[in-house]
Amino acid sequence: MNLLGKLSWSAIPFDQPIVMGASAFMALVVALVLGWITLKGYWRYLWDEWLTSVDHKRIGVMYCLLALVMMLRGFADAIMMRAQQAVAAGGAQGYLPPEHFDQIFTAHGAIMIFFMAMPFVIGLMNFVLPLQLGSRDVAFPTLNSVSFWLTAAGALLINISLVVGEFAKTGWWAYPPLSGLQLSPGVGVDYYLWAVQISGIGTLMTGINFVATILKMRAPGMGYMRMPVFCWTSLATSLLIVAVFPVLTATFGMLLLDRYLGFHFFTIEGHGNPMMYANLFWIWGHPEVYILILPAFGVFSEVVATFSGKPLFGYRSMVAATMAICVLSLLVWLHHFFTMGAGANVNGFFGVMTMIIAVPTGVKVFNWLFTMYGGRVRFTVPVLWTIGFMVTFVIGGMTGVLMAVPPADFQLHNSLFLVAHFHNVIIGGVVFGVMAAYNYWFPKAFGFKLDERWGSASFWCWLVGFYVAFMPLYVLGLMGMTRRMQHYDNPAWQPWLVVAAVGAVVILGGVVCQVVQLVVSIRRRDQYRDATGDPWHGRTLEWSTVSPPPAWNFAVLPQVADLDAWWGRKQAMRANQDQPARAREYRPIEMPKNSATGFVIAFFAVVTGFALIWHIWWMASLGLLGAFVTVLAFAFRAQEEVEIPAEQIARFARAHQAEVAA
Repeated sequence: MNLLGKLSWSAIPFDQPIVMGASAFMALVVALVLGWITLKGYWRYLWDEWLTSVDHKRIGVMYCLLALVMMLRGFADAIMMRAQQAVAAGGAQGYLPPEHFDQIFTAHGAIMIFFMAMPFVIGLMNFVLPLQLGSRDVAFPTLNSVSFWLTAAGALLINISLVVGEFAKTGWWAYPPLSGLQLSPGVGVDYYLWAVQISGIGTLMTGINFVATILKMRAPGMGYMRMPVFCWTSLATSLLIVAVFPVLTATFGMLLLDRYLGFHFFTIEGHGNPMMYANLFWIWGHPEVYILILPAFGVFSEVVATFSGKPLFGYRSMVAATMAICVLSLLVWLHHFFTMGAGANVNGFFGVMTMIIAVPTGVKVFNWLFTMYGGRVRFTVPVLWTIGFMVTFVIGGMTGVLMAVPPADFQLHNSLFLVAHFHNVIIGGVVFGVMAAYNYWFPKAFGFKLDERWGSASFWCWLVGFYVAFMPLYVLGLMGMTRRMQHYDNPAWQPWLVVAAVGAVVILGGVVCQVVQLVVSIRRRDQYRDATGDPWHGRTLEWSTVSPPPAWNFAVLPQVADLDAWWGRKQAMRANQDQPARAREYRPIEMPKNSATGFVIAFFAVVTGFALIWHIWWMASLGLLGAFVTVLAFAFRAQEEVEIPAEQIARFARAHQAEVAA
């Protein structure tokens, strides 16, 4: 019996120079970072303040940092695919062999959806939501930490597959029978399934946490119709997570049973139904699109209102549109397989529902435009991303309505037209949204603004690069080029693919500008320092506290009297500025104690996932036992909270007031 299961030296691809070169580069970067931390003596600080933190703001920052790192990995895959297709015309095979191209193709989709877009929007919700609600923390702080570290564990497993073994060659949706044991006997599909299962459990716990936070932890006086729109979009997203992530977990669970124990949920020879996998996957998969885009809609609502200097137009219609999208997103999944043969009546119903869901989205776009109309718009970097979004997303939305017509979809479904549409709404919506949020809330997180010139350069590279990279794919789709092609015989396609590759390089320029923007901003942080906590003249409660906010968020919980609570308080303070300020009474605050539970559980999750992938059963048993003991130790912890003395809170508050006055 082999103690290491299927694992052997042959699992490391020494014969593939591209893979080994990329692995060596990643190992070098990790070694340099760890060496720098050791040289500076930061390990104690990192452990106490970040790795074991249950502060929602620090967890949110770590989510966003993970997303940015994984964006670099996913974008590297995209550049490789675009370069391969640009040169692999006619008899030329390009530089990527088919099996490697398929792994890159799958990794790009899985990383960008599960480990870039999802962590970014969840990180933003983590950081902003309790501050906007006027709360001190989320409902379950330690569960929040566990959620993040499980997501990080899944991301680590995907990156391990680059060095040890292989990744799936099935596309990120992993349709059987291709993902079944017969056609994918290697460990690639197992890497994909276990990485997503582990991170998906963390995401589900996050959804439960946020629903409880929004429903039960709002500031005194903050009724539902006084919540900022970002809170509403976060609520809709969290409800969708709670509704559909169990479906994904069950679906992948059934596929794992097929692969590990010979079940026949999706195998034809065992009277299973592989088409049912598509049904179940997209019951999760299409609401997932709105799980990603709804928080971005909330970001644009905050940005437009703040930088137009006026309340959001049509607040109630915006809330209604948000919740309508939340419900309708559960009724459109079948448009992902109009070509599967469900029948005209079924296809017709889902086609109509797909068109209807465009209506509340249109309501939002008009509300943003009407908010800007008549306002004194400040064209900061977040506003540039917002305007770029409105133009780009509307174009993508119109192509989506076209594909909602089943006869048109029959022609376009498996073509690059669909790839262009999908990236049109995901990049133009989600990526533009998180970049607007990154520039908007960065000074709240770190106390200084990002450089506007480099931020503007990044935006224009992304916008121009997007159109150059993806508009040719619409043309190629209409010319008949299908998806997932490692090489092709039609030479007429090559010029368009070369243009698309140039667009990807321009987007790379945008990524480089963002890195430079961050470096420049850190170096000039004294110049960009914000002492007020309100650098944009914001309208919502997160701008009422110091930047970065203390662990307790608010020295005294705010009393909310109307919508745009901070804006209203500022107007009241201006009206009463001649009156002497009343002395505040500060009281001790109980805050949750830091816990290593999340970090330790994630360690055992990686051990368990890796062992299950390679069939190392004793290691998997130890990993599960370690996770169980960790949860047990947390359940019987001696101290749950620490008390922040009133004197410390008072000193902090007075220091902030003195800075603002200065």
